[in-house]
Amino acid sequence: MNLGRAKAVEYSDAPSGTSGIDKRPVQGPVRIFEPGPKGVGASGVAGDAVCDTRHHGGTDQAVYAFAREDLDFWEQELGRPLANGSFGENLTTSGIDVNGARIGERWRIGPDLLLEVSSSRIPCRTFAAWLGERGWVKRFTRQAAPGAYLRVVEPGEVEAGDTVEIVHRPEHEVTVSFQFRAHTTERTLLPRLLAAGDALHQEDLAAVRKYEARLGG
Repeated sequence: MNLGRAKAVEYSDAPSGTSGIDKRPVQGPVRIFEPGPKGVGASGVAGDAVCDTRHHGGTDQAVYAFAREDLDFWEQELGRPLANGSFGENLTTSGIDVNGARIGERWRIGPDLLLEVSSSRIPCRTFAAWLGERGWVKRFTRQAAPGAYLRVVEPGEVEAGDTVEIVHRPEHEVTVSFQFRAHTTERTLLPRLLAAGDALHQEDLAAVRKYEARLGG
């Protein structure tokens, strides 16, 4: 698990001028909980800072997961080491296909914690400034391996080395990568997001309606 502390940075869009994207590994155990809706709740990870609650945190972005395998890929691409937490993720996984996870897929971690995949991460200006790589947003977007946001179904604790078990995998086609491409490079995929049903993020539903209204108008 990785936690971030609020730090004052020049590139923050938060009213406070701070960011919690600089996340560092901790051994734990760390408590994971339902933080409440966006705009009210922040991170679902105890001790972790989400500074701009207008755009981050809340029920559907309670925990952010990114695969160690994808960090290894970017280490090679960028030519520099990337420690766990370097992409602002809370949960650095190993051996789990995070980007191939389906919206509504459920992960059991430890005896109590149950998480549900809710959406992909969309890169922002803060992420680009933190990485300090020119053209980062476009480069990250082309890779279409954004990592997954998760909501908390059942709270619990997690610590380094805990096993992630997939206990429910929906039948539909809407993976994290699919959802990401629908919002970025392949907008024609948006209507197909509806196959994820009730697990679909409310912002996804709004995007689909807007897209269909534009086509109809």
